[in-house]
Amino acid sequence: MSKEEKSLKAWKEYQMSLENKNKAVLLKQYQEIVDRSAIVSKTDKSGIITFVNSKFCEISGYSEEELIGEPHNIIRHSDMPSEDFKELWKTIQSAKPWYGKVKNRKKNGDAYYVDTVINPIFNNSGDIIEYIAIRHDITEIEQYKDLLKNELNNTNKNIQENLNYLKQYEDAISSVVAVLKTDTNNIITYANPRFCMLMEYELKDLVGVNCAQLRDKKHQTILECEKIKNDIKKGKSINRLLTNTTKSGNKLHFSTLFYPVVDLNSNIIEYLQIMHDITDIVNLNEEIISTQKEIINKIGEIVEHRSEESGFHVKRVAEYSKVLAQMAGLSQEDVDLLHAASPMHDIGKVGISDNILLKPGPLDASEWLIMRTHAEAGYYILRDSSRPILKAAATISHTHHEKWDGSGYPNALKAEDIHIFGRITAIADVFDALGSDRVYKKAWELEKIFDYIKEERAKHFDPVLADIFLENIEKFSEIRERFKD
Repeated sequence: MSKEEKSLKAWKEYQMSLENKNKAVLLKQYQEIVDRSAIVSKTDKSGIITFVNSKFCEISGYSEEELIGEPHNIIRHSDMPSEDFKELWKTIQSAKPWYGKVKNRKKNGDAYYVDTVINPIFNNSGDIIEYIAIRHDITEIEQYKDLLKNELNNTNKNIQENLNYLKQYEDAISSVVAVLKTDTNNIITYANPRFCMLMEYELKDLVGVNCAQLRDKKHQTILECEKIKNDIKKGKSINRLLTNTTKSGNKLHFSTLFYPVVDLNSNIIEYLQIMHDITDIVNLNEEIISTQKEIINKIGEIVEHRSEESGFHVKRVAEYSKVLAQMAGLSQEDVDLLHAASPMHDIGKVGISDNILLKPGPLDASEWLIMRTHAEAGYYILRDSSRPILKAAATISHTHHEKWDGSGYPNALKAEDIHIFGRITAIADVFDALGSDRVYKKAWELEKIFDYIKEERAKHFDPVLADIFLENIEKFSEIRERFKD
């Protein structure tokens, strides 16, 4: 490696280190925001408490020392049915977040209520390592509900007193949650001050507007509000995680309860939306996912650096794969999954020795057999993960050297027995590898590469995918130029 190449490599490593530090600082800020605004605890996989913030200690009456190392049932209230906790554990152990209201018990025996989100946290292999719970205190609201229920049932109280209780209940709700009322056509009839403040509108600007107009475009595109309206026509409340767009264009994420209000004849007369702002929690989760994707990219780049190849190779392969998948008609979910996972296609090369990986000339028969083991090695590294991205990466590593006619490795699969992710990545990887300098060869000219793909149609490559690729040469050439070494 020349002095200039070593300097460039050192600069790239420095830039990578700087980017990771910036990510760490950003994550720290998100964590501090959540810690200041919510009741937070973490447990290990068995439910043993490993962390509590000051708000948790304050509301429960326990000290940090009394809580760490204890199971979460130290604060469990006897009124909470055991079935609720079984459903909670079943949800989070299946790698999904759980949302709900929980009644807990303080150290002194008093009850308190929290609106809760519990999210599993994963390591880089996609395994659950702990759970984090974010809560908001809704004790005052629940107490007012009980009070209102008791007072309204007391026939000795006059109407004026009951209205007074009702006003207090409304004020209590308004101080904690955002509230919206609509008629049965989703037209806003009322918004409480907290909703107006969060959304940056005055009440007069909201009344008469269809609430669907406040939703993020992703909800508008699929007519989410109409679907919700049809669901609650049955008279049952439902919960949804929705994103709203503020007047200034910011995105706010709400855990929203839709409640149908009925008259004495059980006819629905309006809808009540009770919303908890969980924007900080959603942003933190998205940042964690984004960081995981970046780590996958960096690992792919490290493999390429080790073989003295450009880190841009994995970026180009990811972009080629994404575009080819879109053109082939894969679902958006599969397109995103392939794009995120394809940088790991050669992860198995970490187990190949330098004297083979960096050999400047052709490999002999025994060396070639060893080199071929990287496909299965990558699969075995990733196959046990429960995370979709890493499971997809395992599949890609295992199949991107298979060939349409069955002459590939490691399993000599043929045609559509090869996973579509492997067939797509095969074209993307070969196209980029042939157009790049390697320790054992010089880059080919573009025309020669295209001729090779034509020749290998229905031999090495899926013929349909090869045709799509060749019909869109300009698009792939543009990507190649954009991420040029």
